[in-house]
Amino acid sequence: MSKTVAPPKTGLSWAVDIPPDVARSMGIAEGSIAVLHPENGNIEVEILPPPSAELKESVRRICEEYRETFEELKRLGD
Repeated sequence: MSKTVAPPKTGLSWAVDIPPDVARSMGIAEGSIAVLHPENGNIEVEILPPPSAELKESVRRICEEYRETFEELKRLGD
């Protein structure tokens, strides 16, 4: 049975993980994300594919390269 969760809000949009069984039934890649946003009184949906291995590696490398900077920014807060 599904449970209701509040998706994370980003600006005027919401990001929702698409469950694997729903992704399979839609014929899209597992790990895809639905981004919902208001448009002319309707909710529009954009499907984002899961990140590629190359993108994941780039993010990992950048996080490691700038780890100290990110830690300092987190320490300082908003």
